[in-house]
Amino acid sequence: MSLVHESEHPLVRQKLALLRDKATRPSEFRGLVRSLAGLLAYEACSDLTLKPVEVMTPLGLCKAFTLADRVGIVPILRAGLGMCEGILDLIPDAQVWHIGLFRDEQTLQPTEYYNKLPVPAAFDIALVVDPMLATGGSAIRTCEVLRRAGVTRIKFLALIAAPEGIAKVTESFPNMHIHVCVVDDYLNEVGYIYPGLGDAGDRQFATVNHSS
Repeated sequence: MSLVHESEHPLVRQKLALLRDKATRPSEFRGLVRSLAGLLAYEACSDLTLKPVEVMTPLGLCKAFTLADRVGIVPILRAGLGMCEGILDLIPDAQVWHIGLFRDEQTLQPTEYYNKLPVPAAFDIALVVDPMLATGGSAIRTCEVLRRAGVTRIKFLALIAAPEGIAKVTESFPNMHIHVCVVDDYLNEVGYIYPGLGDAGDRQFATVNHSS
């Protein structure tokens, strides 16, 4: 568990409470996902490599730094899309590569339906993002795709994680850092994180079936 980083930032905890609230509307929910993703990425990117540069201020030449690492953001579709903008606010030049997976509701296993990742990958470090780390299947599959593309530095960012998902991901990728806002109690019988927040994709994009 030493590579699992659970945020203790007061703003993360305050925004997480609003995110969980079932009364939070989709527009507010999307804003919270974006904001939390930025806060989480701020913590996850503390070890990025820098290179020295010189910039001209209004008063003269100044020694400064810029990122040496090329950063790739890899959202797991569709729910991961909401986290991209928050990270792009921090790293505007980051590349965004999409990997589409859907979970079979019977087997809870991920099925890949979209992948445009270049081989070899054109970035140095990948930030894989998904609001929920539940069973871990989609996270593992995505990281396997990245490894096949030659990406050796991968970090996984999730807003809420289940202990079961963390255990599976760390078993497959024991050296990968996982950054989460919170680790919840457990997965229920249908693979949802408890107490969680429901379906992150449905809540972002207002696709909840209200008739059920």
